[in-house]
Amino acid sequence: MAFNKSLAGYYDDLAHVGIPTDDLKKTIAFWEKLGFKKQGQFDTGDQGHQVVFMKAGHLMLEIWDSDGAVHKTGAINHISLNVEDADNAFKAAKEEGFDVKEDEVQHLDFWKHGIKFFNIVGPNDETIEFCEVVKD
Repeated sequence: MAFNKSLAGYYDDLAHVGIPTDDLKKTIAFWEKLGFKKQGQFDTGDQGHQVVFMKAGHLMLEIWDSDGAVHKTGAINHISLNVEDADNAFKAAKEEGFDVKEDEVQHLDFWKHGIKFFNIVGPNDETIEFCEVVKD
């Protein structure tokens, strides 16, 4: 794919909302009560910590227990936008002068083939992640 579009042209939907927790079981139970279903659970590789993905409709939550909850308004850690090409989206973000948190696209072994992602900082210090679930 030719690199010729702005970062705004790379995402097509919300990928997930990231929420840290102090109590993974309690948090899972809360979201299940609201109708969310567990889609996947992964070891983070950080001293036994876990990350769980839960879904209702097309809304996905990423919940993890390694950072601890903030326990006040503003407790959501990040909003993630779905991209099909994280590498070129990263190039577009750098080219357009966004405040990119990483020096390169990051990789994690979530899902069957992993994910690729990077984060930018918004005007209120919010984190916006651009996430590609690798297809193969």
